[in-house]
Formats: sequence, C-alpha cells, structure tokens
Amino acid sequence: MNSAQRTRIKICGLTREEDVDAAVAAGADAVGFVLYKASPRYVTPQRAVELARRLPPFVTPVLLFVNEKATNIIAAQAINKLAIAQFHGDESPSQCNQLGVPYLRAARIPQGDGAAAFDLVKYAHDYSQAKAILLDAHVEGYGGGGKTFNWSLLPTNVNAHLVLSGGLNAANVIEGILQVRPRCKTLAVDVSSGVEATDAQGKTIKGIKDAHKIHQFIQAVRAADAQLYSTI
Repeated sequence: MNSAQRTRIKICGLTREEDVDAAVAAGADAVGFVLYKASPRYVTPQRAVELARRLPPFVTPVLLFVNEKATNIIAAQAINKLAIAQFHGDESPSQCNQLGVPYLRAARIPQGDGAAAFDLVKYAHDYSQAKAILLDAHVEGYGGGGKTFNWSLLPTNVNAHLVLSGGLNAANVIEGILQVRPRCKTLAVDVSSGVEATDAQGKTIKGIKDAHKIHQFIQAVRAADAQLYSTI
C-alpha cells in the first residue's frame, strides 16, 4: 500500500489536552477544533492554539467554522498558521476562495433516499479549490449530528479528494471506507461523536473523547485499508 492509498484520519471536536494526546498516540493524521459558538464542542481560537501546540510535526490542526465573518477566520488562521480551515455552513465558493487559506468544504448529504439527488460531482466542481470535500449527513442546524447517510447512493466518479464523516464509529467505518473509497481520488475519514465518552446512562458526553474508542476506530480504519489493498 502506498501513501496515496492509505486512509487519512481526523479526530474532530477536541477540547482537552489529554484527548489531543490520545489522538496523536493512536496515529491520527489531523485533529479538529470547533470554532462555532453554538456547538457544545466549541473552543475559542486561543484555546485551539493552546491545544494545537501539543501536536507533533505532520499532524494537522483543522479549524471548523460555520458562517463566520471573514475577519474572524483570518484572525484565527493568523494565530494558528499550520491549520486548515473547514467550512460547515453556507459559504459560497467565492467566499471560501477569497480568504486565501487551505480549506475543506463540507457537503451536507441528505439522509435516506435523498442522498441520490445530491449532485456531488457538481458540488466538487464548484468547490474545486478545496483541499477536499467532507461528506456529512444533513441534520437540523449545522455541524456534525452523529448521523449517517446512504453511502451506496453517492456517485461513482467524483473527481475530488473526499472525507467521509457523519455517524462514523469503529463498528461501521470499515463498511463506509469500502463503499466510498472506489468513488473518489483519495479518501479520509472524520469522527467526533463516535469516539466520545459516555456517562453512566450511556449518553454521549460531547467534547470529551474516549482514548480506547479512538484506538478502536483507528484500528478499524487500518483493517479496512488492509482489506482494500490486500492484493497489492
């Protein structure tokens, strides 16, 4: 397996030092910080900088924005120069491009049969300057809702780097990779709620990660890669 084939991994919604360290120790390629105040996983730009300082070389910080003012985006990127931006709102191609920062653009894929009607080929073309198109399930509001969409209904010929997101966990990420990887140039995966801790009632504690779940998730991704490329 060459480096272009390996599925990259982003752990998103980090708020604590120990969770950043756990993601790095498990082998994550990127970590995400949510700079959207309505999110329970929100951190300030300054807090994102503090957390990103713990990252070793070649692990990329990602700053998630939702319909944020351009001046605030530029300011946040200026104090975290190695970060990639991730736009999760209604940002147009021109709004994304004019900022002059490398970015990921989230596509909100309808759940159920509606996924078939989403023109991902056109969307990828419209946002052709994005580093990748991140695929998330369309939910009420913005940001990740921990829901999956029907991967099998995606087009088979997307000329873009894709990031599969939305309701992923160690139990389903292998199937997601097997379904989506053949449809695009390269594939990465992005997980947040699927690696979060739970309370005594089994309810997810948003913004607090579980190191064991992170390791399980990354092991599952590696198993998917081994299955995809076992004949190479």
